[in-house]
Amino acid sequence: MQNAYSSRKKRGPGNIMVLLILVIAAVFTLFPIYMAVLNSLKTDGEMLNHILALPTSLTFANYSDAYHKIDFLRSFWNTIMITLIGVTGIILFASMAGYKMSRTPGKLSQFFFAFFVLSSLIPFHSIMITLVKISKELHVQGSTYGLGLIYIGLGVALAIFLYHGFVKSIPRDLDEAAVMDGCGELRLFSVIIFPLLLPITATVAILNALWMWNDFLLPLLMLTDSDYYTLLISTNMLFGEYNNDWSAILASLVLTMLPIIVVYLLLQKYILSGIAEGAIKG
Repeated sequence: MQNAYSSRKKRGPGNIMVLLILVIAAVFTLFPIYMAVLNSLKTDGEMLNHILALPTSLTFANYSDAYHKIDFLRSFWNTIMITLIGVTGIILFASMAGYKMSRTPGKLSQFFFAFFVLSSLIPFHSIMITLVKISKELHVQGSTYGLGLIYIGLGVALAIFLYHGFVKSIPRDLDEAAVMDGCGELRLFSVIIFPLLLPITATVAILNALWMWNDFLLPLLMLTDSDYYTLLISTNMLFGEYNNDWSAILASLVLTMLPIIVVYLLLQKYILSGIAEGAIKG
């Protein structure tokens, strides 16, 4: 008992250090959000003169101004559509591919799995110019569905890795029992296997939704018509060459991040468990 007490005592400073690091990381993460919310409630003059001070009076007119300037409903709908197309496609293709490769041993499955995993390590900036040229040739540049398809291609590799590992935790006896009952392969996957993939599916969904919702560079490259701008691209249009409307910009950023924060809070309990099971068993 004394040894257990002394070991806990020795771990004490280490635990405090870890906690301190986490607190510092949380402060660095939340401080920009705090500053955006704080200054979105100020007038331009008050924000520029006292950026760290609390507002003397709450100015909600900035949100109304930002709502109209970025055409919020149109931009919000475009962002929703792009995210839905991308996330749905990634879940559909990655879940089936991960299941098939996990349940089909052999060198061919190993080759394709390694191919997908290695492709996820390629930096986006190294294929950016080529991707733009190919999208023009395929006539998918400048539309929400085209951008959604590109997101599917870019995000499916990591999702396959996670699904492939998670499927290994599902007993093969379920597959064999379903086949003996006359269940076809497609029905086996859709009715029996896929419902068991809910934790990793939630993980894949929220990770990719966060990525697509907050992405700026790819929509900037692909969307050439203002009718298809996402929330971030519409917000970027508020930056002028000689003048920046900071009150509207900050209010627009707060409006942009609120929906995805709500989604994250609803699904965050699945993220760590899904990543851990998919990565460890993979």
